Amino acid sequence: MRFHAPTISRVSHFRNKAPFSCQASAKLRSNHKTGCNFGIAFDIDGVILRGRVPIGGSPQALRRLYGDSGELSVPYLFLTNGGGVPETKRATELSELLGVNIMASQVVQGHSPFRNLLKKFENELIIATGKGDPALVMSEYGFKKVMSLEEYASYFENIDPVSQYKRWTTMPLSDRKAPAAPRYDVSSERVMAAFVVSDPVDWGRDIQVLCDVLRSGGLPGDANSNQPPLYFAADDLEYQAAFPSKRLGMGAFRIALESVFNR
Repeated sequence: MRFHAPTISRVSHFRNKAPFSCQASAKLRSNHKTGCNFGIAFDIDGVILRGRVPIGGSPQALRRLYGDSGELSVPYLFLTNGGGVPETKRATELSELLGVNIMASQVVQGHSPFRNLLKKFENELIIATGKGDPALVMSEYGFKKVMSLEEYASYFENIDPVSQYKRWTTMPLSDRKAPAAPRYDVSSERVMAAFVVSDPVDWGRDIQVLCDVLRSGGLPGDANSNQPPLYFAADDLEYQAAFPSKRLGMGAFRIALESVFNR
């Protein structure tokens, strides 16, 4: 059983089907009557921010896009492969760090195009993994039955054979408040799709559990069956964070997962 290429969808595929960035800019234009016939798309990591620190004069440069009265003169948005938090929260964080009022409609993250899959998986059981709060991200997009991979794996005894040696958790606060019993019948209900929303934290566990889900047709421990679709928010091998040299990104995780699965 091979790792089927069509099951890995990247942001560029979604842009061809539904131009989310154009929708966001249209909403931005409706909220700001700028009279400007062009807009600007900014990257974030390594361009506007390094970690949580503004680069150079980026806050001052952004303020030049506003008129003396505070009205936006040049429409702009942030287009980034990063993510892990809802666009509303990211907009608030950027506003605080950069000193300008940024709306959620001005933030297009790597996982923003996952909204386009809502009709297909709105009421299906899906799992999401990555740093931050991937399950909350998918829930805010409207998906009704979402579990983080960490919460999902916690209901399968011994699915992660080295978990007893880990003295840390990647589980977001929203999942830690979950009741002891699963919210869904994970012992019989198949996972219909898996989403890598942002850079995974526990690669070993995630590779193991995703291989289980993909090989079993969405029900770990079951016999080999049809592989459910797997979606990646981005495919960056590396990205610029606070450390001087670039860090491994989602693309590196994809290579690792694909290599292990195919072997």
